[in-house]
Amino acid sequence: MLNSGRLRLLSLLETLGTVRAVAETLHLSASTVSQQLAVLETETRCRLLERTGRKVRLTPAGLLLARRGREILDQMAEAEAELHALNDEPIGTVRLGAFQSAIYPLAVPAATRLAATHPRLRLELIELEPHESGPALRSGEADVIVTTTDYAGLSWGADLEIIPLGTDPIVLVLPPDHPLTGRTTVNLAACAEETWAGDRPRSYMAELTVRLCRESGFEPRVACRFSNYLMLLQHVESGRSITLLPALAITPDHAVATRELSTPVHRNVAIAVRRGTTRRAAVHAVVAALRDHPELPALSAPRQRPGREQGGFGA
Repeated sequence: MLNSGRLRLLSLLETLGTVRAVAETLHLSASTVSQQLAVLETETRCRLLERTGRKVRLTPAGLLLARRGREILDQMAEAEAELHALNDEPIGTVRLGAFQSAIYPLAVPAATRLAATHPRLRLELIELEPHESGPALRSGEADVIVTTTDYAGLSWGADLEIIPLGTDPIVLVLPPDHPLTGRTTVNLAACAEETWAGDRPRSYMAELTVRLCRESGFEPRVACRFSNYLMLLQHVESGRSITLLPALAITPDHAVATRELSTPVHRNVAIAVRRGTTRRAAVHAVVAALRDHPELPALSAPRQRPGREQGGFGA
């Protein structure tokens, strides 16, 4: 009989690509992961892995079992959830992953409402950028994620269910007395000589800022990089830089000015779950709480993609 734990290791290996990544995700040693995968090969009497230099990759049999295994694991979770939810009461733990700028305007209010309406449901909030949240959802580290469907690094396959929340514009953030605040909208070409505050390398806003600036004919001169949007806002507030941020990230307690870009850029914000898991009462309750968010100025109704979006990232 196949072992569910070893099936999970194989499915994670397909998603993450390396034994080391699987080991780090599950807080195991790489040797333990390799040993368990070897046991799985013995159990199945199939060669599931093959070496290419110092790396391993899944054989056709390994790919088949990894994908079937993911379906089996989800079905087991669904069966367990259905047994626990026969009385339709949302109970247990749901892990909600959300990008930074969605934590306080969306995830925390949802958690507050759920604590009042479903006291036996425990919501665990995890900050996950889209390049992290997709794999976390598929591996079971997260049960629900708030992400952007414009992130090109993740395949939105039939195994995931996507629930649109709305669109979030990308805005230029300026010190309150900056000369560009006299404009209603700003062409980024006007910012070629400015000093920029940026997100950490290879993150959503870092990549997006570089791409948009290059499309406007210049390379941004970055003075600082922070993974925390509040620190970015404080740096801009001090008058030492400008930056690009999602509108959801702008808090009213910072003395900054925001301007729309002359060529609008936005991201499509959505909830994603593994298909079928909304049958679990607790997951369904979390999704419903997120969809029942108060009207936010930054988040408008879902819409079709315009000709130019940030496409390829999320934050």
